[in-house]
Amino acid sequence: MPTLDWIGKDKVINHHMDVPYRVLDAQYEYGETDGNMIIHGDNLSALKSLLPQYEGKIRCIYIDPPYNTGNEGWVYNDNVNDPRIRKWLGEVVGSEGEDLSRHDKWLCMIYPRLKLLHKLLAEDGVIFISIDDNELYYLKMICDEIFGSNCFVSNISWQRTYSTRNDSKGIPAEVEHILVYGKSGDWQPGKLPRTAEMDSRYSSPDNDPRPWKAGDASAPGAATHTGMVYAIQHPITGKLLYPPNNRCWTFGQPQMFEIMSYWAEYELREIDDYEKRSVICGADSKVPERIAAIMLKNDCEDTYKKAQEIYDKGTWALLYFTSKGKGGLACKRYLEDVGGKLATNLWLYDEVGHTDEASKQLKAIFDGSAPFDTPKTTRLLERVLQIATDKDSIILDSFAGSGTTAHAVLNMNKQDGGNRKFILIEMMDYADSITAERVKRVIDGYGEGKKAVEGTGGGFTFYELGETLLDGEYLNENVPLDKIRSYVYFTETKQTVTDKEDEPYFLGEHFGTAYYFYYDKNEVTTLDRESLHMVKTKADSYVIYADKCILSDEELEEFHITFKKIPRDITRM
Repeated sequence: MPTLDWIGKDKVINHHMDVPYRVLDAQYEYGETDGNMIIHGDNLSALKSLLPQYEGKIRCIYIDPPYNTGNEGWVYNDNVNDPRIRKWLGEVVGSEGEDLSRHDKWLCMIYPRLKLLHKLLAEDGVIFISIDDNELYYLKMICDEIFGSNCFVSNISWQRTYSTRNDSKGIPAEVEHILVYGKSGDWQPGKLPRTAEMDSRYSSPDNDPRPWKAGDASAPGAATHTGMVYAIQHPITGKLLYPPNNRCWTFGQPQMFEIMSYWAEYELREIDDYEKRSVICGADSKVPERIAAIMLKNDCEDTYKKAQEIYDKGTWALLYFTSKGKGGLACKRYLEDVGGKLATNLWLYDEVGHTDEASKQLKAIFDGSAPFDTPKTTRLLERVLQIATDKDSIILDSFAGSGTTAHAVLNMNKQDGGNRKFILIEMMDYADSITAERVKRVIDGYGEGKKAVEGTGGGFTFYELGETLLDGEYLNENVPLDKIRSYVYFTETKQTVTDKEDEPYFLGEHFGTAYYFYYDKNEVTTLDRESLHMVKTKADSYVIYADKCILSDEELEEFHITFKKIPRDITRM
Protein backbone atom coordinates (compact mmCIF):
# COMPACT_ATOMS: atom_id res chain seq x y z
CA MET A 1 0.00 0.00 0.00
CA PRO A 2 1.39 3.47 -0.86
CA THR A 3 2.32 5.50 2.22
CA LEU A 4 2.94 9.18 2.77
CA ASP A 5 6.36 10.43 3.83
CA TRP A 6 7.23 13.87 5.18
CA ILE A 7 9.97 15.61 7.12
CA GLY A 8 9.72 14.59 10.75
CA LYS A 9 7.63 11.44 10.26
CA ASP A 10 10.34 9.19 11.67
CA LYS A 11 10.26 11.25 14.89
CA VAL A 12 6.49 11.10 15.43
CA ILE A 13 5.44 7.72 14.07
CA ASN A 14 5.82 6.11 17.51
CA HIS A 15 5.73 9.28 19.61
CA HIS A 16 2.40 8.32 21.16
CA MET A 17 4.26 5.61 23.08
CA ASP A 18 6.65 8.16 24.60
CA VAL A 19 3.95 10.54 25.82
CA PRO A 20 4.03 10.39 29.64
CA TYR A 21 0.90 9.17 31.36
CA ARG A 22 -0.74 11.95 33.35
CA VAL A 23 -3.62 11.61 35.75
CA LEU A 24 -6.84 13.58 35.36
CA ASP A 25 -7.65 15.96 38.22
CA ALA A 26 -11.35 16.64 38.70
CA GLN A 27 -11.96 20.38 39.25
CA TYR A 28 -15.72 20.49 39.64
CA GLU A 29 -18.96 18.71 38.84
CA TYR A 30 -21.95 20.27 37.15
CA GLY A 31 -25.45 18.82 37.22
CA GLU A 32 -25.96 15.07 37.13
CA THR A 33 -22.52 14.15 35.83
CA ASP A 34 -23.62 10.84 34.26
CA GLY A 35 -19.97 9.98 33.49
CA ASN A 36 -19.60 12.87 31.02
CA MET A 37 -16.17 14.54 30.93
CA ILE A 38 -14.70 17.84 29.75
CA ILE A 39 -10.90 17.88 29.91
CA HIS A 40 -8.74 20.98 29.62
CA GLY A 41 -5.25 20.27 28.33
CA ASP A 42 -3.14 19.11 25.42
CA ASN A 43 -5.22 16.44 23.71
CA LEU A 44 -2.18 14.21 23.12
CA SER A 45 -1.61 13.88 26.87
CA ALA A 46 -5.33 13.75 27.59
CA LEU A 47 -5.89 10.92 25.12
CA LYS A 48 -3.06 8.97 26.74
CA SER A 49 -4.67 9.53 30.15
CA LEU A 50 -7.95 8.04 28.91
CA LEU A 51 -6.39 4.71 27.92
CA PRO A 52 -6.66 2.87 31.27
CA GLN A 53 -10.40 3.39 31.41
CA TYR A 54 -11.43 3.70 27.78
CA GLU A 55 -9.07 1.81 25.46
CA GLY A 56 -11.22 -0.11 23.00
CA LYS A 57 -14.46 1.28 24.45
CA ILE A 58 -15.24 4.44 22.44
CA ARG A 59 -18.07 3.73 20.00
CA CYS A 60 -17.91 7.01 18.07
CA ILE A 61 -15.17 9.61 17.67
CA TYR A 62 -15.76 12.94 15.99
CA ILE A 63 -12.92 15.43 15.60
CA ASP A 64 -12.70 18.81 13.93
CA PRO A 65 -8.92 19.43 13.95
CA PRO A 66 -7.24 22.59 12.68
CA TYR A 67 -7.64 22.80 8.90
CA ASN A 68 -4.21 24.43 8.50
CA THR A 69 -5.60 27.31 6.48
CA GLY A 70 -3.13 29.89 7.78
CA ASN A 71 -5.95 32.03 9.09
CA GLU A 72 -4.65 33.57 12.32
CA GLY A 73 -7.71 35.68 13.14
CA TRP A 74 -10.00 33.12 14.72
CA VAL A 75 -10.46 32.51 18.43
CA TYR A 76 -9.71 28.88 17.65
CA ASN A 77 -6.30 29.37 16.09
CA ASP A 78 -6.56 27.29 12.94
CA ASN A 79 -2.83 27.23 12.24
CA VAL A 80 -0.01 24.93 13.23
CA ASN A 81 2.14 27.97 14.02
CA ASP A 82 0.21 28.09 17.30
CA PRO A 83 2.88 28.55 20.03
CA ARG A 84 1.83 25.35 21.81
CA ILE A 85 2.19 23.26 18.69
CA ARG A 86 5.53 24.92 17.88
CA LYS A 87 6.77 24.12 21.37
CA TRP A 88 5.68 20.50 21.00
CA LEU A 89 7.35 20.23 17.58
CA GLY A 90 10.55 21.63 19.03
CA GLU A 91 10.55 19.00 21.76
CA VAL A 92 9.58 16.04 19.58
CA VAL A 93 10.99 16.78 16.13
CA GLY A 94 13.88 18.91 17.36
CA SER A 95 15.72 21.51 15.30
CA GLU A 96 14.37 19.83 12.16
CA GLY A 97 11.02 21.37 13.04
CA GLU A 98 12.30 24.88 12.30
CA ASP A 99 12.48 24.09 8.58
CA LEU A 100 9.24 22.18 8.18
CA SER A 101 6.56 23.38 5.80
CA ARG A 102 3.15 23.97 7.32
CA HIS A 103 2.00 20.63 5.84
CA ASP A 104 4.90 18.81 7.53
CA LYS A 105 4.06 20.50 10.82
CA TRP A 106 0.39 19.63 10.54
CA LEU A 107 1.16 15.98 9.82
CA CYS A 108 3.59 15.84 12.75
CA MET A 109 0.85 17.25 14.97
CA ILE A 110 -2.04 15.02 13.88
CA TYR A 111 -0.30 11.65 13.39
CA PRO A 112 0.34 10.65 17.05
CA ARG A 113 -3.11 11.88 18.03
CA LEU A 114 -4.71 9.62 15.43
CA LYS A 115 -2.65 6.71 16.73
CA LEU A 116 -4.10 7.17 20.22
CA LEU A 117 -7.61 7.68 18.87
CA HIS A 118 -7.27 4.37 17.04
CA LYS A 119 -6.40 2.67 20.34
CA LEU A 120 -9.43 4.16 22.07
CA LEU A 121 -11.87 3.14 19.34
CA ALA A 122 -14.03 0.07 20.00
CA GLU A 123 -13.98 -2.85 17.58
CA ASP A 124 -17.44 -1.84 16.38
CA GLY A 125 -16.54 1.85 16.52
CA VAL A 126 -16.08 4.55 13.89
CA ILE A 127 -14.26 7.87 13.59
CA PHE A 128 -15.48 10.96 11.69
CA ILE A 129 -12.89 13.64 10.85
CA SER A 130 -13.92 17.06 9.52
CA ILE A 131 -11.42 18.64 7.14
CA ASP A 132 -11.22 20.92 4.10
CA ASP A 133 -9.12 20.75 0.94
CA ASN A 134 -5.91 22.03 2.58
CA GLU A 135 -5.06 18.70 4.24
CA LEU A 136 -7.74 16.32 2.93
CA TYR A 137 -5.51 14.21 0.71
CA TYR A 138 -2.63 14.01 3.19
CA LEU A 139 -5.11 13.09 5.92
CA LYS A 140 -6.64 10.34 3.77
CA MET A 141 -3.23 8.74 3.25
CA ILE A 142 -2.23 8.69 6.92
CA CYS A 143 -5.68 7.42 7.92
CA ASP A 144 -5.23 4.58 5.42
CA GLU A 145 -1.94 3.85 7.16
CA ILE A 146 -3.24 4.04 10.75
CA PHE A 147 -6.77 2.65 10.43
CA GLY A 148 -6.24 0.56 7.30
CA SER A 149 -7.39 1.34 3.77
CA ASN A 150 -9.89 -1.52 4.07
CA CYS A 151 -11.53 0.34 6.97
CA PHE A 152 -12.25 3.44 4.90
CA VAL A 153 -16.02 3.99 4.86
CA SER A 154 -16.67 7.27 3.08
CA ASN A 155 -15.63 10.82 2.23
CA ILE A 156 -18.78 12.73 3.14
CA SER A 157 -19.39 16.13 1.56
CA TRP A 158 -21.14 18.51 3.92
CA GLN A 159 -22.79 21.50 2.25
CA ARG A 160 -21.51 24.02 4.76
CA THR A 161 -23.01 27.11 3.12
CA TYR A 162 -26.30 27.94 1.45
CA SER A 163 -25.03 30.84 -0.69
CA THR A 164 -21.78 32.07 -2.19
CA ARG A 165 -20.58 35.60 -2.74
CA ASN A 166 -20.70 36.89 -6.31
CA ASP A 167 -17.19 38.31 -5.98
CA SER A 168 -15.63 34.98 -4.93
CA LYS A 169 -12.42 34.08 -6.77
CA GLY A 170 -12.00 30.86 -8.71
CA ILE A 171 -14.40 28.05 -7.82
CA PRO A 172 -15.95 28.80 -4.40
CA ALA A 173 -15.86 25.99 -1.82
CA GLU A 174 -19.42 25.03 -0.97
CA VAL A 175 -18.61 21.81 0.88
CA GLU A 176 -16.29 20.54 3.57
CA HIS A 177 -15.29 16.92 3.96
CA ILE A 178 -15.81 14.35 6.68
CA LEU A 179 -13.57 11.29 6.39
CA VAL A 180 -15.08 8.18 7.95
CA TYR A 181 -13.14 5.08 9.07
CA GLY A 182 -14.36 2.07 10.99
CA LYS A 183 -12.15 0.22 13.46
CA SER A 184 -12.89 -2.91 11.44
CA GLY A 185 -13.45 -3.30 7.73
CA ASP A 186 -17.07 -4.45 8.10
CA TRP A 187 -18.47 -1.42 9.96
CA GLN A 188 -21.93 -0.47 8.75
CA PRO A 189 -23.84 2.74 9.53
CA GLY A 190 -27.26 2.74 11.08
CA LYS A 191 -30.21 4.11 9.15
CA LEU A 192 -31.70 7.56 9.50
CA PRO A 193 -35.31 8.23 10.51
CA ARG A 194 -37.74 8.06 7.61
CA THR A 195 -39.37 11.23 6.33
CA ALA A 196 -43.09 11.81 5.80
CA GLU A 197 -42.39 12.20 2.08
CA MET A 198 -40.78 8.76 1.96
CA ASP A 199 -43.69 7.16 3.82
CA SER A 200 -46.24 8.81 1.52
CA ARG A 201 -45.04 6.56 -1.32
CA TYR A 202 -46.61 3.60 0.47
CA SER A 203 -50.33 2.91 0.33
CA SER A 204 -52.80 -0.02 0.31
CA PRO A 205 -54.85 -0.23 -2.93
CA ASP A 206 -55.99 -3.74 -1.95
CA ASN A 207 -57.05 -2.73 1.59
CA ASP A 208 -54.08 -4.54 3.12
CA PRO A 209 -53.80 -3.29 6.76
CA ARG A 210 -50.07 -2.73 6.17
CA PRO A 211 -49.02 0.00 3.69
CA TRP A 212 -46.86 -1.18 0.80
CA LYS A 213 -45.54 -0.23 -2.61
CA ALA A 214 -44.84 -2.24 -5.74
CA GLY A 215 -41.55 -4.09 -5.98
CA ASP A 216 -39.95 -6.44 -8.49
CA ALA A 217 -40.83 -10.13 -8.33
CA SER A 218 -37.51 -10.97 -9.99
CA ALA A 219 -33.84 -10.47 -9.09
CA PRO A 220 -30.59 -10.29 -11.09
CA GLY A 221 -28.44 -13.38 -11.52
CA ALA A 222 -30.25 -15.78 -13.86
CA ALA A 223 -26.94 -17.18 -15.15
CA THR A 224 -25.91 -18.28 -11.65
CA HIS A 225 -29.42 -19.19 -10.46
CA THR A 226 -30.73 -21.18 -13.39
CA GLY A 227 -32.86 -23.33 -11.07
CA MET A 228 -34.89 -20.21 -10.21
CA VAL A 229 -35.89 -19.58 -13.81
CA TYR A 230 -39.11 -21.35 -14.78
CA ALA A 231 -42.70 -20.68 -15.83
CA ILE A 232 -45.54 -19.63 -13.55
CA GLN A 233 -49.02 -19.89 -14.97
CA HIS A 234 -51.17 -16.79 -14.52
CA PRO A 235 -54.27 -17.69 -12.47
CA ILE A 236 -56.53 -15.16 -14.25
CA THR A 237 -55.34 -15.26 -17.89
CA GLY A 238 -53.73 -18.70 -18.02
CA LYS A 239 -50.60 -17.26 -19.68
CA LEU A 240 -47.12 -18.46 -18.77
CA LEU A 241 -45.05 -15.85 -16.92
CA TYR A 242 -41.23 -15.83 -16.86
CA PRO A 243 -38.74 -13.48 -15.23
CA PRO A 244 -37.17 -10.94 -17.65
CA ASN A 245 -33.95 -11.82 -19.47
CA ASN A 246 -30.92 -12.23 -17.17
CA ARG A 247 -33.15 -12.30 -14.09
CA CYS A 248 -34.60 -15.04 -11.89
CA TRP A 249 -37.56 -15.20 -9.53
CA THR A 250 -36.86 -13.38 -6.27
CA PHE A 251 -37.80 -16.30 -3.96
CA GLY A 252 -37.03 -19.99 -4.02
CA GLN A 253 -39.53 -22.27 -5.74
CA PRO A 254 -41.11 -23.67 -2.53
CA GLN A 255 -41.92 -20.13 -1.34
CA MET A 256 -43.11 -19.05 -4.81
CA PHE A 257 -45.38 -22.11 -4.94
CA GLU A 258 -46.81 -21.39 -1.48
CA ILE A 259 -47.57 -17.74 -2.32
CA MET A 260 -49.13 -18.57 -5.71
CA SER A 261 -51.39 -21.13 -4.01
CA TYR A 262 -53.25 -18.18 -2.47
CA TRP A 263 -54.70 -17.43 -5.92
CA ALA A 264 -55.59 -20.92 -7.09
CA GLU A 265 -54.72 -24.59 -6.79
CA TYR A 266 -51.28 -25.25 -8.32
CA GLU A 267 -48.98 -28.17 -8.97
CA LEU A 268 -45.35 -28.59 -10.07
CA ARG A 269 -45.25 -29.93 -13.61
CA GLU A 270 -42.49 -30.20 -16.20
CA ILE A 271 -43.16 -28.48 -19.53
CA ASP A 272 -41.15 -28.24 -22.73
CA ASP A 273 -39.58 -24.78 -22.31
CA TYR A 274 -35.79 -25.40 -22.34
CA GLU A 275 -35.16 -22.90 -25.16
CA LYS A 276 -37.16 -20.17 -23.44
CA ARG A 277 -35.27 -20.64 -20.18
CA SER A 278 -31.93 -20.72 -22.04
CA VAL A 279 -32.63 -17.32 -23.59
CA ILE A 280 -33.43 -15.85 -20.17
CA CYS A 281 -30.34 -17.35 -18.49
CA GLY A 282 -27.94 -16.66 -21.35
CA ALA A 283 -26.43 -18.93 -23.96
CA ASP A 284 -23.32 -19.71 -21.87
CA SER A 285 -25.27 -20.79 -18.79
CA LYS A 286 -25.68 -24.41 -17.73
CA VAL A 287 -29.46 -24.54 -17.87
CA PRO A 288 -31.22 -27.68 -16.56
CA GLU A 289 -32.84 -29.58 -19.40
CA ARG A 290 -35.92 -30.06 -17.32
CA ILE A 291 -37.30 -28.09 -14.40
CA ALA A 292 -40.81 -28.07 -13.00
CA ALA A 293 -43.04 -25.09 -13.69
CA ILE A 294 -45.71 -23.82 -11.27
CA MET A 295 -48.85 -24.73 -13.18
CA LEU A 296 -52.60 -24.54 -12.50
CA LYS A 297 -54.11 -27.87 -11.56
CA ASN A 298 -57.31 -26.90 -13.34
CA ASP A 299 -56.63 -24.72 -16.37
CA CYS A 300 -60.19 -23.57 -17.05
CA GLU A 301 -62.52 -20.56 -17.10
CA ASP A 302 -63.85 -21.41 -13.65
CA THR A 303 -60.34 -21.18 -12.17
CA TYR A 304 -59.76 -17.83 -13.90
CA LYS A 305 -63.04 -16.46 -12.63
CA LYS A 306 -62.38 -17.43 -8.99
CA ALA A 307 -58.90 -15.89 -9.09
CA GLN A 308 -60.37 -12.66 -10.50
CA GLU A 309 -62.88 -12.58 -7.66
CA ILE A 310 -60.04 -12.95 -5.11
CA TYR A 311 -58.26 -10.06 -6.82
CA ASP A 312 -61.33 -7.82 -6.85
CA LYS A 313 -62.10 -8.54 -3.20
CA GLY A 314 -58.52 -8.05 -1.84
CA THR A 315 -56.35 -8.38 0.26
CA TRP A 316 -53.79 -9.66 -2.28
CA ALA A 317 -50.97 -12.09 -1.61
CA LEU A 318 -47.31 -11.00 -1.33
CA LEU A 319 -47.04 -11.72 -5.07
CA TYR A 320 -49.82 -10.05 -7.02
CA PHE A 321 -50.70 -9.06 -10.59
CA THR A 322 -50.58 -5.64 -12.24
CA SER A 323 -53.03 -4.13 -14.75
CA LYS A 324 -56.18 -4.90 -12.74
CA GLY A 325 -55.11 -8.48 -12.25
CA LYS A 326 -54.30 -9.31 -15.86
CA GLY A 327 -50.71 -8.07 -16.05
CA GLY A 328 -47.34 -9.33 -14.90
CA LEU A 329 -46.23 -10.52 -11.51
CA ALA A 330 -45.14 -7.94 -8.88
CA CYS A 331 -44.14 -8.12 -5.23
CA LYS A 332 -45.36 -6.08 -2.28
CA ARG A 333 -42.65 -4.19 -0.35
CA TYR A 334 -44.07 -3.36 3.08
CA LEU A 335 -43.24 -0.10 4.79
CA GLU A 336 -42.63 -1.84 8.10
CA ASP A 337 -39.90 -3.99 6.50
CA VAL A 338 -37.82 -1.33 4.76
CA GLY A 339 -36.43 0.33 7.90
CA GLY A 340 -34.94 3.80 7.93
CA LYS A 341 -33.33 5.98 5.33
CA LEU A 342 -29.84 5.20 4.08
CA ALA A 343 -27.19 7.84 4.73
CA THR A 344 -25.28 8.81 1.60
CA ASN A 345 -22.00 10.72 1.23
CA LEU A 346 -23.79 14.00 0.46
CA TRP A 347 -25.15 15.86 3.49
CA LEU A 348 -27.15 18.88 2.38
CA TYR A 349 -27.57 21.97 4.54
CA ASP A 350 -31.36 21.68 4.64
CA GLU A 351 -30.91 18.31 6.37
CA VAL A 352 -27.96 18.96 8.71
CA GLY A 353 -27.58 22.75 8.82
CA HIS A 354 -24.89 25.18 7.68
CA THR A 355 -22.31 27.43 9.33
CA ASP A 356 -24.66 30.42 9.49
CA GLU A 357 -27.18 28.34 11.40
CA ALA A 358 -24.43 27.23 13.80
CA SER A 359 -23.32 30.83 14.41
CA LYS A 360 -26.88 31.95 15.12
CA GLN A 361 -27.30 29.10 17.57
CA LEU A 362 -24.11 30.09 19.39
CA LYS A 363 -25.31 33.70 19.58
CA ALA A 364 -28.56 32.52 21.11
CA ILE A 365 -26.66 30.50 23.71
CA PHE A 366 -24.15 33.26 24.52
CA ASP A 367 -26.60 36.18 24.74
CA GLY A 368 -26.01 37.61 21.28
CA SER A 369 -22.26 37.06 20.83
CA ALA A 370 -20.70 34.19 18.87
CA PRO A 371 -17.31 33.22 20.34
CA PHE A 372 -16.54 31.10 17.24
CA ASP A 373 -16.79 32.17 13.62
CA THR A 374 -17.31 28.76 12.02
CA PRO A 375 -18.73 26.26 14.50
CA LYS A 376 -20.35 23.03 13.39
CA THR A 377 -24.11 22.65 13.64
CA THR A 378 -25.72 20.42 16.23
CA ARG A 379 -27.79 18.89 13.42
CA LEU A 380 -24.57 17.80 11.70
CA LEU A 381 -23.35 16.06 14.85
CA GLU A 382 -26.78 14.58 15.49
CA ARG A 383 -26.61 13.00 12.02
CA VAL A 384 -23.27 11.45 13.03
CA LEU A 385 -24.78 10.11 16.24
CA GLN A 386 -27.84 8.75 14.44
CA ILE A 387 -25.80 6.50 12.16
CA ALA A 388 -22.91 5.67 14.50
CA THR A 389 -24.23 5.20 18.04
CA ASP A 390 -26.83 3.48 20.13
CA LYS A 391 -28.42 4.79 23.32
CA ASP A 392 -25.50 3.69 25.53
CA SER A 393 -22.53 4.67 23.37
CA ILE A 394 -19.52 6.70 24.48
CA ILE A 395 -18.65 9.59 22.14
CA LEU A 396 -15.25 11.30 22.12
CA ASP A 397 -14.28 14.68 20.66
CA SER A 398 -10.63 15.58 21.24
CA PHE A 399 -10.78 18.94 19.39
CA ALA A 400 -13.88 20.10 21.24
CA GLY A 401 -13.91 23.80 20.30
CA SER A 402 -17.25 25.31 21.29
CA GLY A 403 -18.66 21.98 22.53
CA THR A 404 -21.07 21.15 19.69
CA THR A 405 -20.53 17.42 20.16
CA ALA A 406 -21.69 17.52 23.78
CA HIS A 407 -24.68 19.66 22.75
CA ALA A 408 -25.68 17.05 20.16
CA VAL A 409 -25.27 14.17 22.64
CA LEU A 410 -27.47 15.92 25.20
CA ASN A 411 -30.08 16.68 22.54
CA MET A 412 -30.18 13.05 21.38
CA ASN A 413 -30.46 11.71 24.92
CA LYS A 414 -33.38 14.03 25.59
CA GLN A 415 -35.10 13.01 22.35
CA ASP A 416 -34.89 9.24 22.76
CA GLY A 417 -34.21 8.73 26.47
CA GLY A 418 -30.70 7.53 25.72
CA ASN A 419 -27.74 7.33 28.07
CA ARG A 420 -24.94 8.31 25.69
CA LYS A 421 -21.78 9.65 27.33
CA PHE A 422 -19.52 12.39 25.96
CA ILE A 423 -15.83 13.05 26.52
CA LEU A 424 -14.56 16.43 25.30
CA ILE A 425 -10.93 17.56 25.21
CA GLU A 426 -9.94 21.17 24.56
CA MET A 427 -6.39 22.49 24.90
CA MET A 428 -7.15 26.22 24.69
CA ASP A 429 -7.79 28.41 27.72
CA TYR A 430 -11.46 28.81 26.80
CA ALA A 431 -12.15 25.15 27.68
CA ASP A 432 -14.04 26.35 30.76
CA SER A 433 -15.29 29.79 29.67
CA ILE A 434 -16.68 28.68 26.28
CA THR A 435 -16.68 24.88 25.87
CA ALA A 436 -17.93 23.99 29.33
CA GLU A 437 -20.04 27.14 29.61
CA ARG A 438 -21.98 26.23 26.48
CA VAL A 439 -22.68 22.76 27.85
CA LYS A 440 -23.92 24.25 31.13
CA ARG A 441 -26.35 26.51 29.32
CA VAL A 442 -27.61 23.65 27.14
CA ILE A 443 -28.19 21.56 30.27
CA ASP A 444 -30.09 24.37 32.02
CA GLY A 445 -31.81 25.94 29.00
CA TYR A 446 -31.14 29.27 27.34
CA GLY A 447 -32.88 32.18 25.62
CA GLU A 448 -35.95 34.15 26.62
CA GLY A 449 -39.59 34.38 25.65
CA LYS A 450 -40.65 32.61 22.48
CA LYS A 451 -37.02 31.86 21.61
CA ALA A 452 -36.32 30.10 24.90
CA VAL A 453 -34.85 26.61 24.56
CA GLU A 454 -35.67 24.11 27.29
CA GLY A 455 -32.73 22.51 29.06
CA THR A 456 -31.68 18.97 28.24
CA GLY A 457 -30.67 17.98 31.75
CA GLY A 458 -27.57 15.93 32.42
CA GLY A 459 -24.18 17.11 33.61
CA PHE A 460 -20.41 16.61 33.45
CA THR A 461 -17.16 16.67 35.41
CA PHE A 462 -14.50 19.21 34.43
CA TYR A 463 -10.89 18.01 34.54
CA GLU A 464 -7.40 19.47 34.28
CA LEU A 465 -4.37 17.39 33.33
CA GLY A 466 -2.56 16.47 36.53
CA GLU A 467 0.81 15.06 37.51
CA THR A 468 2.74 12.52 35.45
CA LEU A 469 2.65 9.02 36.93
CA LEU A 470 6.39 8.49 36.62
CA ASP A 471 8.98 11.09 37.60
CA GLY A 472 11.96 9.90 35.63
CA GLU A 473 12.73 6.44 37.01
CA TYR A 474 10.59 6.92 40.12
CA LEU A 475 6.91 6.85 40.93
CA ASN A 476 5.55 10.34 41.40
CA GLU A 477 4.40 10.29 45.01
CA ASN A 478 2.03 13.18 44.37
CA VAL A 479 -0.17 10.89 42.27
CA PRO A 480 -3.01 9.31 44.29
CA LEU A 481 -2.49 5.61 44.98
CA ASP A 482 -5.78 4.61 43.32
CA LYS A 483 -4.57 6.20 40.06
CA ILE A 484 -1.28 4.28 40.25
CA ARG A 485 -3.06 0.99 40.95
CA SER A 486 -5.49 1.53 38.05
CA TYR A 487 -2.65 2.28 35.67
CA VAL A 488 -0.56 -0.75 36.68
CA TYR A 489 -3.46 -3.20 36.44
CA PHE A 490 -4.61 -1.78 33.10
CA THR A 491 -1.15 -2.16 31.55
CA GLU A 492 -1.18 -5.79 32.67
CA THR A 493 -4.72 -6.82 31.77
CA LYS A 494 -6.64 -3.95 30.11
CA GLN A 495 -9.12 -4.38 32.97
CA THR A 496 -10.25 -2.18 35.88
CA VAL A 497 -9.11 -2.77 39.46
CA THR A 498 -11.09 -4.96 41.85
CA ASP A 499 -10.86 -3.57 45.40
CA LYS A 500 -10.97 -5.98 48.35
CA GLU A 501 -11.14 -4.67 51.92
CA ASP A 502 -9.19 -7.65 53.32
CA GLU A 503 -6.51 -7.46 50.59
CA PRO A 504 -5.34 -3.86 50.24
CA TYR A 505 -2.62 -4.74 47.73
CA PHE A 506 -4.83 -6.90 45.49
CA LEU A 507 -5.50 -5.49 42.00
CA GLY A 508 -7.61 -8.23 40.45
CA GLU A 509 -7.59 -11.69 38.90
CA HIS A 510 -7.41 -12.21 35.16
CA PHE A 511 -7.27 -15.55 33.31
CA GLY A 512 -6.12 -17.44 36.40
CA THR A 513 -3.45 -14.95 37.43
CA ALA A 514 -3.85 -12.77 40.55
CA TYR A 515 -2.11 -9.37 40.56
CA TYR A 516 -0.76 -7.56 43.63
CA PHE A 517 0.79 -4.10 43.94
CA TYR A 518 2.73 -4.15 47.21
CA TYR A 519 3.53 -0.47 47.58
CA ASP A 520 3.84 2.07 50.38
CA LYS A 521 5.19 5.51 49.57
CA ASN A 522 6.52 5.87 53.13
CA GLU A 523 8.70 2.75 53.20
CA VAL A 524 10.44 0.20 51.02
CA THR A 525 8.34 -2.93 50.41
CA THR A 526 10.06 -6.30 50.25
CA LEU A 527 8.61 -9.49 48.84
CA ASP A 528 9.62 -12.23 51.28
CA ARG A 529 7.99 -15.24 52.94
CA GLU A 530 6.41 -13.06 55.60
CA SER A 531 4.82 -10.67 53.08
CA LEU A 532 3.30 -13.63 51.25
CA HIS A 533 0.71 -13.75 54.04
CA MET A 534 -0.94 -10.75 52.33
CA VAL A 535 -1.90 -13.06 49.45
CA LYS A 536 -5.30 -14.59 50.19
CA THR A 537 -6.76 -15.09 46.72
CA LYS A 538 -6.26 -18.61 45.35
CA ALA A 539 -5.02 -18.53 41.75
CA ASP A 540 -2.97 -20.58 39.30
CA SER A 541 -0.20 -17.96 39.27
CA TYR A 542 0.67 -14.55 40.68
CA VAL A 543 2.22 -11.29 39.55
CA ILE A 544 3.47 -9.27 42.53
CA TYR A 545 4.95 -5.77 42.36
CA ALA A 546 7.24 -4.62 45.19
CA ASP A 547 10.34 -2.49 45.72
CA LYS A 548 12.55 -5.48 46.49
CA CYS A 549 12.41 -9.27 46.43
CA ILE A 550 14.52 -11.62 48.59
CA LEU A 551 12.72 -14.81 47.60
CA SER A 552 14.94 -17.19 45.68
CA ASP A 553 14.24 -18.20 42.10
CA GLU A 554 13.28 -21.64 43.41
CA GLU A 555 10.75 -20.13 45.83
CA LEU A 556 9.26 -17.92 43.13
CA GLU A 557 8.86 -20.96 40.92
CA GLU A 558 7.39 -23.03 43.79
CA PHE A 559 4.69 -20.45 44.49
CA HIS A 560 4.13 -19.59 40.76
CA ILE A 561 5.09 -15.96 41.35
CA THR A 562 6.40 -13.44 38.82
CA PHE A 563 8.11 -10.60 40.67
CA LYS A 564 8.10 -7.12 39.17
CA LYS A 565 10.16 -4.29 40.60
CA ILE A 566 8.60 -0.89 41.33
CA PRO A 567 8.89 1.26 39.25
CA ARG A 568 11.32 -0.34 36.81
CA ASP A 569 8.90 -2.99 35.58
CA ILE A 570 5.86 -0.73 35.32
CA THR A 571 5.00 -0.65 31.64
CA ARG A 572 5.08 2.68 29.83
CA MET A 573 1.92 2.90 27.73
